[in-house]
Amino acid sequence: MAAPSDSLRIDKWLWAARFFKTRTLATDAVDGGKVRLNGERVKPARSLKIGDTLDIDNGSTEWEVVVQDLAEKRGSATVAQTLYTETEASIARRQAKAEQRKFFREPGEAIKGRPTKRDRRQIDKSSY
Repeated sequence: MAAPSDSLRIDKWLWAARFFKTRTLATDAVDGGKVRLNGERVKPARSLKIGDTLDIDNGSTEWEVVVQDLAEKRGSATVAQTLYTETEASIARRQAKAEQRKFFREPGEAIKGRPTKRDRRQIDKSSY
């Protein structure tokens, strides 16, 4: 699934590798500094090459990946996973955060829908 050339726009690759749902979200993340190429902030049009290291923060999860292949088109999730390999340190960090989330209970988690005035008071009381 390699692209005809040896490089590809970083925002296009992030979208094809399924880190972001749309190319616009990928572009905004790169512009906002949420994606770093080899440790540096870059622009969305920056070319990406095989072997480059990306630090990606999509809001809910953070990854550190090494680019293995380039793809211009968005394919299935199994194809997208072949485009990169995640570093060992990144895997360990994500697992540690998952463990922390398992034990931390969000104050308003039990409330379904929009909280009532009574629900709001209970949330405020439990957060102190």
